[in-house]
Order: sequence, then C-alpha cells, then structure tokens
Amino acid sequence: MNGRDLLSGVMVPLVTPMSAPGEPSAAAAYDLLAALARAGARSLMLFGSNGEGPLLPTSALTEFAAGVAARWRELTGDGPVLVNVTAAGTAEALERAAAVRLAEPDAVVVSPPIYFRHRDDEVVAHFAAFAGLGVPVVAYNVPSYSVPMTPAVLDEVLAMPHVVGIKDSSGDLALLGHLVAAARRRPDVGVSQGSETQLVAGLEAGADGIVPGIANLAPVLCTELYDAFRSGRMAAADAAQETADRVLALHTVRRGVPAVKAVLAARGLCPPHVAAPFVPASPAERAGLLDLLAPLDAHLITPR
Repeated sequence: MNGRDLLSGVMVPLVTPMSAPGEPSAAAAYDLLAALARAGARSLMLFGSNGEGPLLPTSALTEFAAGVAARWRELTGDGPVLVNVTAAGTAEALERAAAVRLAEPDAVVVSPPIYFRHRDDEVVAHFAAFAGLGVPVVAYNVPSYSVPMTPAVLDEVLAMPHVVGIKDSSGDLALLGHLVAAARRRPDVGVSQGSETQLVAGLEAGADGIVPGIANLAPVLCTELYDAFRSGRMAAADAAQETADRVLALHTVRRGVPAVKAVLAARGLCPPHVAAPFVPASPAERAGLLDLLAPLDAHLITPR
C-alpha cells in the first residue's frame, strides 16, 4: 500500500486489553475494536507507548497481534494494521517483527533504539537492518522514549526504499515541516502527526493523518477533527482540537496508559489490567478521572 494512503485518516494507537496483568487478550479487545470501527477510526497501531509494547515480552505479541488484526479487518474490510516492534537493540526489534508476522501487518513501526543514546550513523544502520524483512517500515520519531531523529537521520531514513512513512511525536513543528519536505521527495511516503496537542497544526504542516492516543477514548472527536480539516472547515477543526485538549487533561489526574484504561474500564470496553511495572489507577484516581471527564461524556466512546 502507498505510504500516504497507509497513514491517512485517524490511526488509533491501540491500548492492549489484558485478561490479567501483563497478559494481552485479543478477545478482551473485541468490544473496543467494534466501538472504534463504528466511530470511523480507519487504522490501528499495536504495541506503541499507548499499547505498553516495550513492557511486553516478545512471546506475548503473536497471538494478540494476529487476533486483533483479524478482527479489525472483519470489522473494517481493509483497515490497515501496523505493529510497533521498538526495542533496545536491533536484534530484539527484528525478533519482535518476526513474532508478529502471523498478523500480516501492513507495516511494522520502528523507532530508534531505546535506552542508549546512539550516534546518528548507528540509528541509520538500525533502520537499514529492516530492508530484508519483506514488510514495509514506518519510522517512529518519539524522542520522549528513544534517540531523537535529527534532520540528517530523517533525510537518510526516508530515502530508504523499504521505509514508506513516518510518525512524528516530537511536538516540534519545525522538525515536522522538515520531515514532510523530506518525505515529499518520494511520491509514496506518508507522514503522521502523533503530537496530540498539535493535531490541526500537524495537518496544516502537511501530515497525511493523525495518531492521537486519545482516539482510544474519543474516536468520533478525532475523526471529526480530521474530516473538518480535510473539508476546509477550520473553525470546526480548531474547536475539535480545543475539546481534545480538554480530554487530554485526564493525564493531570493520572498520567499515561493506566488512566486511559481506567476510563475505558468504566465504560465497559477494556479491563483495567496493565503490564508491570505499571499499576492500575487507584479508586481515588479513577473517581478523579471520571469527574474530570463527566462534562465531556458526549465526546467519549460508547459500547453501543
């Protein structure tokens, strides 16, 4: 699939529903997947930061990825499924890519290695190592968790034939502009904005699509934002961004995946289980989250 087509629209960086702490369950994701499909979400990214991917062992990836991918394609017909295989080293990332082949991902998502601060040439070599995989690669610039991709690295990586797109979560609009320009040197390379407070700004900068973590909670809002922008209704797009910013305030009560799962659990769409060392939201945190989001209930995902 053309990289621009692959990354267009709203991609959900899916949480990983679990049957018990640290045990991914595709069946536990079915209700959430159905609700996301009804809301107009087009594609999924599995095992990203919202999906707790780096906390899960390679052995836990295969069954969940295959089950979720099969279900999503039943629900959407041809909705793309991307799988993040980020790891601390190249060998482990390649092992994770092999582990999810059963899901037949439309692309694997690869960030620079996590943990060590690698040189630019080492980061470039990391991406080059995926050339023989036989699966397209979407690069993932997420400097909060991995080595930041410099403009020079971006230029080299986006020129690699097996790289068909990039997701940028840096929040740096100048850098996003640079990578959009680098991507446009090829007609088939897509760009996705992952910075949730800059969804409209990212689209204005030339991104083909958006990958907001809050799409797990407010998928209709995210699709409305994207559709409004694409149809030139900028006031509506800006209003949707303002509402998205209000939803994002949930992270002031409890940051990250445990908060998102707590809200989804309250709506009957995902167990609250998380992977260690995360711990679920406490009763007080859960109450605070639900109180904060109560005025926004009309924008939140529903089981039916």
